[in-house]
Amino acid sequence: MPLHPRQFLLDLYASAVAAASAEKSLPPYLSPYLPRPAAGRTIVIGAGKGAAAMAQTLEQHWQGPLSGLVVTRYGHGADCRRIEVIEAAHPVPDEAGRGAAARMLHMVQGLQADDLVLCLISGGGSALLALPAEGISLADKQALNKALLHSGATIFEMNCVRKHLSAIKGGRLALACAPAQVVTLMISDIPGDDPGIIASGPTLADATTCADALAVLRKYAINVPPAVLQHLESGAGETPKPGDARLAGNTHHVIATAQQALQAAAATARAAGVTPYILSDDMEGEARDIALAHAAIARQVAVHGQPFQKPCVLISGGETTVTVRGSGRGGRNAEFLLALANALDGAEGVHAIACDTDGIDGSEDNAGAVYQPDSLARAQQHGLQPRAMLDNNDGYGFFSALDDLVVSGPTRTNVNDFRAILIL
Repeated sequence: MPLHPRQFLLDLYASAVAAASAEKSLPPYLSPYLPRPAAGRTIVIGAGKGAAAMAQTLEQHWQGPLSGLVVTRYGHGADCRRIEVIEAAHPVPDEAGRGAAARMLHMVQGLQADDLVLCLISGGGSALLALPAEGISLADKQALNKALLHSGATIFEMNCVRKHLSAIKGGRLALACAPAQVVTLMISDIPGDDPGIIASGPTLADATTCADALAVLRKYAINVPPAVLQHLESGAGETPKPGDARLAGNTHHVIATAQQALQAAAATARAAGVTPYILSDDMEGEARDIALAHAAIARQVAVHGQPFQKPCVLISGGETTVTVRGSGRGGRNAEFLLALANALDGAEGVHAIACDTDGIDGSEDNAGAVYQPDSLARAQQHGLQPRAMLDNNDGYGFFSALDDLVVSGPTRTNVNDFRAILIL
C-alpha cells in the first residue's frame, strides 16, 4: 500500500499518546507493587492533566474501598464514582485549583500508620495544585507563573520556584499524610523523568533551596512581589530534604514516560515499512533552535543519505521553551514547526509533525500541527509571511491558515512534546 505521509505522521502521534495513557500504563503497577493496608483507609489524591483518567482507571481495577479527590485541567475530567474530580486552570492557576489543593491538604490530616494514600501525579500538577504559602497571595503566584512562562525558563527552573512558594508542593503534601504510607504513581512530563520535578513533587523530598529559587528569578529578571522576596530570603519556603525521616516509608513509581511513547511510535513506523530513529526523549532548549538542529539532520539525510538512509522517520521528545517576544498565537510545537518550515524551505520529500501529548499546545485548542513540503508555497498563495510570523510567535496563525493544525482534544495524559520528521 502507498504511504500517505500526513496520515502516517498522525498515526505515530496517536500511538505515542496511547502508550502513555493511564489505561495502558497504570494497571501493571497495581499489583504486586502497591501494598494493601492490613487495616485502615485507602485515600486517593492527585493532580495533573492525566489525574482524572488515572483515578478512573484505578477505580476500575482496585479491589476494596477507596475515596479521595484529584484535580485536573478544565476539559480533562473523567467519570469517577468514588473519587471526586475537580477541574481547574492551567497553566496559570485559579481559585478552583487553590480550593482543591486546600481541600486535599485537609483531607489527609489525621491519618494513621495503617492508612494508605495513593497519589496520582501527572504533568500540569504544579499549576493545578495552587496553594500559596502563608503570606503569599494567589495573585502573586499567578503573576509569577505568567512571567516564568514567557521568560524561556526551563521546567526545572519553573518548578524550583513553585516548590518554594507553595504550602503543598516539594514534599509538603507527603508530610501532611504522615504517618500514613504514601505511594505515588506518576506519568512523567519531565525530560529525564526526575520524579521530584514532576508536578513539583508534592510527595517527594526536594534537594533545591530557596536560594536556588531566587537565582532563577534573578536570572530571568522577573519582578518579584515583596511578600515573595521576603518569603524566599528568610528561608520560610524551605522544603523537606532527601533523607527526611518523615518520608522514609513512602515509595514512588514513574509509570509512563516519553521514551515509552517514542518507542510505541517507532513500532508503528516499522509496521508501515519505515525505519524509525529515536534521536532523544529529553530535548530541551528554545523551540526554534531545536528546529534548526532537526532541519539540518533532515537535510543531511535527504541529500546525502547520512547518518541514515531514507525512507526513515526521525522521532524525538522532551520539552522545548519559547521566549515570547511577539503577540501572535502559538505554543511551543507550532513554534518548532514554523521554524522548521523556514529552515527546510520546501525541501523535497520532508514531512513533519509536532504535537503535545496532552492534546493542548500551550494554551491553544490544538495539539500541534503538521508540515508538508508544499507548506511554504501554500503560505505564499495565502499571502502569509512565515519568517515574520515566526518573529511574532504566531505558529498557530500560520498553520491554521493552511488548515494544518492537529486538533485531538484533551488526551488526559502528558509525556510532553512529540516530534516526527518523515524523509522520503
